[in-house]
Amino acid sequence: MDSVDLEVLKSSVKWQAEGHRTLLVTVVRTWGSSPRPEGAMLAVRDDGLVVGSVSGGCIEDDIIDRVRREGIAGAHPEAVKYGISAEEAHRFGLPCGGTIELVTEPLGAESHLDELLAAVESGKLVARTLDMASGHATLGPAQATDGLAFDGTTLLTIHGPRYRMLVIGAGQLSKYLSQIAVGLGFQVTVCDPREEYTETWDIPGVTMVRTMPDDTVTDMKLDERCAVIAVTHDPKLDDLALMEALRTRAFYVGALGSRRNNQARRERLKEFDLNDLQLARLHGPVGIYIGSRTPPEIAISILAEVIAAKNHVSLPDILQVEGAKAARELAANEGSSCSTSP
Repeated sequence: MDSVDLEVLKSSVKWQAEGHRTLLVTVVRTWGSSPRPEGAMLAVRDDGLVVGSVSGGCIEDDIIDRVRREGIAGAHPEAVKYGISAEEAHRFGLPCGGTIELVTEPLGAESHLDELLAAVESGKLVARTLDMASGHATLGPAQATDGLAFDGTTLLTIHGPRYRMLVIGAGQLSKYLSQIAVGLGFQVTVCDPREEYTETWDIPGVTMVRTMPDDTVTDMKLDERCAVIAVTHDPKLDDLALMEALRTRAFYVGALGSRRNNQARRERLKEFDLNDLQLARLHGPVGIYIGSRTPPEIAISILAEVIAAKNHVSLPDILQVEGAKAARELAANEGSSCSTSP
């Protein structure tokens, strides 16, 4: 599973290689409410085939209609605004007061999209600078904190994984976690020193390492754009990784397990001289409560909590596994008491 942006790049390069003219569309500014963020991309082939999105669908329909009627004319990028008036906002399905500015770029050899795709697929974070007058693009290294910039003359976009995820354990759950996380734009590393698990690992786009988890955490130099999820159920592996991860700036550190097991884990971690503030950062039981039982459902539950943390959304206790199960048990006990009372 590819991230949306990677899918757009792959399709654009493929269509160019097949001889199709292709239009790359990028969201560069939004005002008010907007369905898609700055940097969102859409690629339209000369016959109207499309991949990616820049709105809820109506703007895409307008661009596709123009391409089918007029073709992909011109050689230079242009800036286009949608939703300036209330009538346009209604026509294109934008929320009330929403305005979106796009850069439409007819792709050619000077776009260097094949080089960009190769760099992104190798795990690099790349800055692409597009000259609006000539349509010529240049590539260079980028930092995770860099963002899109557009001044009407040049467009700077950032491509590649900005967030990293370390998964401890290479079992079946990890495969679903990794696949979905890659689709969400994470650069995923799975760590498991156990040969019986790693020999059958076959998830493309995911880095597999067989080092000890605590060494891996140290080597990765985790920062505020990193998430760590321990899923082995083996304290010798999970606890070592968590011990090191909780001392870093990782935005999310979580561990699979029951409420009882996670309480026991916290007691063990205290022996590693972790303080209460560090222990409070541990998400465990990991995930939000959706009644999940199968590995794919559990993966969705975990990643929903990870994305909430990434987006600085504070979840109420009732949505978290521990709080939801405690509330369910309380409700069940109260119901039982009512049924037996005179």
